[in-house]
Amino acid sequence: MGATFHQATQFSIMQFSVDDTIAAIASARGGAWRGILRVCGPGAAACVDRCLVIQPTSPTEMPPVLANIARATVVSGRWRLEGDKAELPGEVYWWPGERSYARQPTVEFHTLGSPPLLNLALAAVCAAGARLARPGEFTLRAFLAGRLDLTQAEAVLGVIDAIGPADLDTALAQLAGGLTGPLRSLRERLLNLLAHVEAGLDFVTEDIEFISIAELDRELQAAADFVAELATRMSSRGQTGDEPRVVLVGRPNAGKSSLFNALCGDDAALVADVPGTTRDYVARRVAWQAVNCQLIDTAGLDCDEGAHRQSAADADAHDAHIAAAAQDHSTNQRLQAAVELFCIDATQPLDSWELEQLGAPPSPGVVRLTVLTKIDAVPTDEPGKQVSRPSNLPVTTPAALFTSSASGQGIKALRVAIVTALRSRTAAAEGVVAATAIRCRESLRRAAESLERARELAPTGQEELVAAEVRLALEDLGEVAGTVYTDDVLDRIFSRFCIGK
Repeated sequence: MGATFHQATQFSIMQFSVDDTIAAIASARGGAWRGILRVCGPGAAACVDRCLVIQPTSPTEMPPVLANIARATVVSGRWRLEGDKAELPGEVYWWPGERSYARQPTVEFHTLGSPPLLNLALAAVCAAGARLARPGEFTLRAFLAGRLDLTQAEAVLGVIDAIGPADLDTALAQLAGGLTGPLRSLRERLLNLLAHVEAGLDFVTEDIEFISIAELDRELQAAADFVAELATRMSSRGQTGDEPRVVLVGRPNAGKSSLFNALCGDDAALVADVPGTTRDYVARRVAWQAVNCQLIDTAGLDCDEGAHRQSAADADAHDAHIAAAAQDHSTNQRLQAAVELFCIDATQPLDSWELEQLGAPPSPGVVRLTVLTKIDAVPTDEPGKQVSRPSNLPVTTPAALFTSSASGQGIKALRVAIVTALRSRTAAAEGVVAATAIRCRESLRRAAESLERARELAPTGQEELVAAEVRLALEDLGEVAGTVYTDDVLDRIFSRFCIGK
């Protein structure tokens, strides 16, 4: 029965009515000291009263029923299981009006955290008239009732999916309105601005100036700056539900796999002195200083076209195909990186491609760390003395980290640098969960373009076009907050929730 009531179902907002009474297990899966059964909807009291015997306050008093309790309260009771089996003791939390999470009558039964017993209790209330809630349906009702906006609903999912303290803090900040308040303030300012512009259109023949061109430009610039800042914060977020990726890239035989093993602390990657030993990427989940990430070793990037053609000619067609696929995998992983470890063999002179890479900025939202490998094999003037700076590294290269997988030199410092880089990205995206960032990027881009066009049109006196662009920006910002939405948007968001949330 446990699998039946926890299995995810196909979600569609068109499949249900908010007038239904829904029920689900709201606590996490697995055994625990306490478990929670939640029932919500207009008929919550009637369904629960068919299952629940509330403990009276005195031996002579008749057991009360929830339908007769008109205020939020907590009472003790026993939940009758389906088929007249044993009764479950527990506490009943009752919200009879609109002051609940979903702004509907809601019951929470807190009892023993045994999954089989919780499923029996759920089966009993479903037999009494409730239906099993679909994924995210409690939070969806809260959104539709105006209890939460869409960014806060996504923050609920962010709390559930948090993979570390930083993600949890980000989700809680957004749930508390860290994004809702500024967005609401911006939309109100733009609505006031639009009212002034359209008032000028209504009195175009009168000598009345509702807003000057200079003031209009200031307001539009302030709005554009806020949207740009928000877009920057969101651009640093990774894919929804993914841990940030730390990707090792560089030339073949640059020591990436040895460094990968040293960072992991085991022999996860195959290591050999033959270039091209790594033909596919190797991933390992690691945690340093309470920061989780995916460490990824990739095939060496062979960007010497002449050498690549020669190696392809010398190999059979199957090997050539594998080599090309390995290159594609490496490039793809590099594009998804949160932190890029650009590995350089300290024993070899830099080639033109490495120099080009060092001189070019990383992709947007990616932190690049330049890592010199095999530092123990670099000759020194004094035996036993560590190299301070290899001669093949340009003086302009910033923050190079010197490592040796053989001796362990620099490995701990590299881990610290990776953690610092990951935390800097989290700080840059503070207050924005990944689900919101991915959903809203396109809306923010369109809003920014509309505001920029409005600024360009303002000095020309074409108030109708300025007003039209401001309305477009308001619509796009409404999509961010959820004041403007479609059923398919809600389907995509809430289908990712688990049942009971």
